[in-house]
Amino acid sequence: MDGACTNVTDAARLVRLLKVQGFSATECMKRIGGPDRYIPSRCTVDGYEWEVRIHPASKRGTDSTNLWVSLLLSLCSRPRESSVEASLACRLVHPSRILETFQEGSAAGTFSYAGECWHRVFLRRRDDLEGYLKDDTLTIQCAIAVLRPLPVPRIPAEEVPVPSSNLHQHLGDILQSKMGSDVTFLICNESFRAHKSILAARSPVFNAQFFGEMKEKSSRHVVIMDMEPEAFRAMIHFIYTDTVPELEKQEEVLTAMAQHLLAAADRYGVDRLKLICEAKLSRGITVDTAGTTLALAQQHNCSQLKTKCVKFIVSTPEVLDAVLATEGYKHLEASCPLVLTELLKSAHGRNAEA
Repeated sequence: MDGACTNVTDAARLVRLLKVQGFSATECMKRIGGPDRYIPSRCTVDGYEWEVRIHPASKRGTDSTNLWVSLLLSLCSRPRESSVEASLACRLVHPSRILETFQEGSAAGTFSYAGECWHRVFLRRRDDLEGYLKDDTLTIQCAIAVLRPLPVPRIPAEEVPVPSSNLHQHLGDILQSKMGSDVTFLICNESFRAHKSILAARSPVFNAQFFGEMKEKSSRHVVIMDMEPEAFRAMIHFIYTDTVPELEKQEEVLTAMAQHLLAAADRYGVDRLKLICEAKLSRGITVDTAGTTLALAQQHNCSQLKTKCVKFIVSTPEVLDAVLATEGYKHLEASCPLVLTELLKSAHGRNAEA
């Protein structure tokens, strides 16, 4: 069966030939009441400094009669991470066949701090080195390998397309089908069925009516006074779907609907809908609508809409005169006489600037 090959590790490797000249004289380096002495050789592998320690006359275990040639690997640098993995492989090199292995040993370990050594590699007894010495020189080939783990290969995940939220569509379907409705509103001989929990979640006024101490708490029929059925229907639709299709109609129809809908939204505390209506009205102020829109803004605490209406009305003497002649201004005089003072002050200020 064919299969793919994947490298999961990498390694930095260094091979060196170490020569111990005057080998016969190293027998005096045997241990006498303490650790045996060694010959150091330093090198750098993978950015770390290492020391290979050659012990030419060391004891091995319980063998007290023979001396061995052994080597140790020591880390001289601090690990970049918590530890570093490394190994030491050694072999004696015959003078006549330099690349052929006649005696080999290896040791590997984890180095956690500078100065740490790992298992000793024993090559051969000193008495068995005949043939490996030339001119009283012993040659040892050492290979140091430092393990470098590769990042775990990751298969890039195919992104699963997630459709946009359609919660408003499902809630709109529930409103349309009237499935599970538990309250009916009566407005001007028209009825609207809805769900108390959804209305209460979106309106603090409905929440107080249905889950507070008001009389509608247990009632399944609620009569709404002083509201246009179309505005109430649009508000209920917004509560379920967070959309207002009625505000996408022609400008003349839009202004009237936005005015009625703003009043309904303010009445039931549907603040987002109120702001949407306020924004729509502020972009469509005309001579014919300025008076009624200003009265609406005053009555329902729409400060930004009110400011825009006042600025429009006093923008020029011609606009002011035209607004004063409309039915909307007469409605403003009758319903909000206090706002007229603000109009006069703004007009006077504009004249003073001119």
